[in-house]
Amino acid sequence: MPQLEVAGAALTYDDEGPRDGGGVPLVFVHGWTANRHRWDHQVAHFAERRRVIRLDLRGHGESGGAGVRTIAELAEDILALVDHLEIERFVLVGHSMGGMISQTITLAHPERVERLVLVNSIGRMTYSRGRGLLMAASTRVPFKLFVAANIQRAFAPGYPREQIREYVRASAAIPREVVMPLYGAMRDFDVLDRLGEIRTPTLLVHGYHDIQLPVSQMLRMAKACPDAEVRILDAGHELPVEKPAELTATLDRFLSGARA
Repeated sequence: MPQLEVAGAALTYDDEGPRDGGGVPLVFVHGWTANRHRWDHQVAHFAERRRVIRLDLRGHGESGGAGVRTIAELAEDILALVDHLEIERFVLVGHSMGGMISQTITLAHPERVERLVLVNSIGRMTYSRGRGLLMAASTRVPFKLFVAANIQRAFAPGYPREQIREYVRASAAIPREVVMPLYGAMRDFDVLDRLGEIRTPTLLVHGYHDIQLPVSQMLRMAKACPDAEVRILDAGHELPVEKPAELTATLDRFLSGARA
């Protein structure tokens, strides 16, 4: 698989689909402690007819690199990749922290983003009581236990336990020095008051059972960005893998110009 050296990180990415397909390229950005394979279903579908880019963020999956402390630094990695691939304009699809990265890019470079899709993401981090307790405990419990507690909470009731354990193992393999600074970066992220500046066609997709970033927080984004389309699905925080076909169909309709 190809890699790109960016600011001390070797970013592993996939560049699939026809170069002359229908529409500008899609760029998929995964969330905290995840990797590019969260998007397997969506990439398999869209790469049949258009160019699709996805990457492992620095320190995640098969990408190297030390941790960073701001969402803006991760946004610079994405821009470096699309510049390297000579992609001037693109559609951004970001999940959770990837949605925070996508908002950052759109606000800084609106001329480059044709459409924006935010999946289980928010514009300002507001902790629920449970998440606040996890945050308070983050420096007092073993790292792998802390990660496991976060990942297990991410799935709606009824999701297969063995698959959750696989995601926990993959997340716990990411170095602490990558994971914890980014936890702080998400805590500090706040663009809610700027969302009205976004004129890019935007879709907000959220899981009804998301307790990591509750749907009520997403609805605050919808209020701040009144032209955005909103879709709520019967899932938890990990929508790309909990309801892959439904999410893909929702993206398909939005990208075709139809109402989601």
